[in-house]
Amino acid sequence: MRRLEEVIEGTRLVLQQGDITRQEVEAIVNAANPQLTPGGGVSGAIHRAGGPEVTQAAAAIRRQRGPLPTGEAVITPGGNLPAKWVIHTVGPVWRGGGKGEPELLAKAYRSCLDLAVSKGIKSIAFPSISTGVYGYPVERAARVALAAIPDFLREHPGALAEVRMVLFSAEDFEAYRRAWEELSG
Repeated sequence: MRRLEEVIEGTRLVLQQGDITRQEVEAIVNAANPQLTPGGGVSGAIHRAGGPEVTQAAAAIRRQRGPLPTGEAVITPGGNLPAKWVIHTVGPVWRGGGKGEPELLAKAYRSCLDLAVSKGIKSIAFPSISTGVYGYPVERAARVALAAIPDFLREHPGALAEVRMVLFSAEDFEAYRRAWEELSG
């Protein structure tokens, strides 16, 4: 398995290629749409693997509070997934980079991490948020994610045991690996 690892303020940050729905962590992150419906890509895969419990819990949240704003996060049970929880977040749609997309994408990662810490979750796995149908260029998204997550870990030493970035394709893994090496310096 392709994998990179670093420890930041007591938290293991892992970059790996794999399937987010098979991660044995306490929570996985769903790159959701504002309606929290299954959709395609990562969201569809998570809803399919998690089963009706995930979809019904997400629908209940949507009925209660309406569409989820970009950059915010909510949590549902993991249903049939190995993860106990699914944290749903909405990343920004790419509109060229001048409409606050990097800030909104960083906010989505931070919102998930804040929610995990507030729930006592110690291990979490992220997909590459916004890089599917939302069109965010993977190289740019990787730099945002791999800056936002370590910043959070430095601000909250030891709050989490492990944070994983799980990239489905070899191409996405390579883009994140390059960003990792660029940012690690």
